[in-house]
Amino acid sequence: MSRGDSRGVLQRLCLAVLWLAYGPVAAGESSGWKAGVARGIITPTEPVWLAGYGTKRVPEGTLHDLWLKVLAIEDGDGRRGVLITSDFQGVPRSMSDPVFDQLQRRFGLERHQVLFTFSHNHCGPRLGDDLVDYYPVETEQVELVARYTERMQAAVVELVDEALAALEPAELAYGQGETSFAVNRRENPESEVPRLLDRAVPLKGPVDHTVPVLTVRGADGALRAVLFGYACHPTTLSFNQWCGDYPGFAQLAVEAAVPGATAMFVNTCGGDQNPLPRQSVALCERYGQMLADAVLGVLEGPLQPIGGGLRSDFSLIDLPYEQVASEALLRRSLEDSSSIKRRWAARLLTQLEQGEVFSDAYPYPLHAWRLGDELLLIGMGAETVVDYALRFKQHYGAGTWVLGYTDDMAAYIPSRRVWLEGGYEGGAFLYEYGRPALRWGPEVEQTIAAAVERLVEGLESR
Repeated sequence: MSRGDSRGVLQRLCLAVLWLAYGPVAAGESSGWKAGVARGIITPTEPVWLAGYGTKRVPEGTLHDLWLKVLAIEDGDGRRGVLITSDFQGVPRSMSDPVFDQLQRRFGLERHQVLFTFSHNHCGPRLGDDLVDYYPVETEQVELVARYTERMQAAVVELVDEALAALEPAELAYGQGETSFAVNRRENPESEVPRLLDRAVPLKGPVDHTVPVLTVRGADGALRAVLFGYACHPTTLSFNQWCGDYPGFAQLAVEAAVPGATAMFVNTCGGDQNPLPRQSVALCERYGQMLADAVLGVLEGPLQPIGGGLRSDFSLIDLPYEQVASEALLRRSLEDSSSIKRRWAARLLTQLEQGEVFSDAYPYPLHAWRLGDELLLIGMGAETVVDYALRFKQHYGAGTWVLGYTDDMAAYIPSRRVWLEGGYEGGAFLYEYGRPALRWGPEVEQTIAAAVERLVEGLESR
């Protein structure tokens, strides 16, 4: 038996012993939860380009498959919630909004009941008009992306159907681990990180190394699902093969250690965090195993059972731009050195010529879910920087889990600190996301925090 096999057997024995010790207590208290899980492979079979990195990337093979996974939960009063995880780089609202509409029509699920997350994996496929100006315009590719996106919309709806049909009595529990490969990329030049690590020099800047874990056990005590998160870009790899980057390897490792369970990953607030050093499959596997080890460590210890009751709310707030792009700015941008900015300017100028008036704000999605009295989930659209997770966890206390990359790949969402510092995540780069502006307004964090406060307070009356 190999060392890895021995570790897997030991982990399963530990989990069995812990269930005998703790499981019957939770089961006896009967929280009234039901849960259902569904999953499907979404690896493209056609040459849809890989997403991200601002260039044309034609797929050259598959390192491991990409997945779409769904967890449906229902409390004792019949209130339901659906959490979708995916190996997509970015889900634009032009793709997710029709999904939300179909889920409402077919299953009566309102927007506050559905969290559609994406890992932000840069070895995943393009979707819809996400980062539309990132790529050269080729008619065949546009058609391929449109067909693939339509299939993915249908796949999400069908997997939600499967998860709802699979609802059965369950127990939920929560725990938290830690791992440390995420690095604040704004504060630590990538070329210097290996040397600093070798010399044990402390790295700079805020990070969130916590690994939140939610477990779902069936009535027989067996693990049905393990949902976990981490705040870090899945950008270990930049080659042209399909894979889930470190979250993909982490999910595979958890599922190998806990047969029968579906592992699901959510990116928390990793907008300004990178896995460093990077650029090799070996490092990607290493980071995936580090994350999996953190999750399995949580499973080996006592978890906090989650009492009955699901409350959820949703808000689409106006997130103001600093200044809407003018015709003069767009015409100047046609001569910019960046091909992305030139394509952006040309596209928006065409819209202006057709009579379109640009909005001065963007509809930004926010969610709040409370599971029992033990767990608060805050879902935030797009690429939130780590400050948001740190702020909300400090404000709302233990049992707070902040999910970034939810519902819509709008843009980077800077905190006030990052906005003042500028740079890639906080400066004039909204054009990369196709927005009709260069920068968010200065009150972006205050606007979001006030809206989250209203949502969380409103849960008490739902």
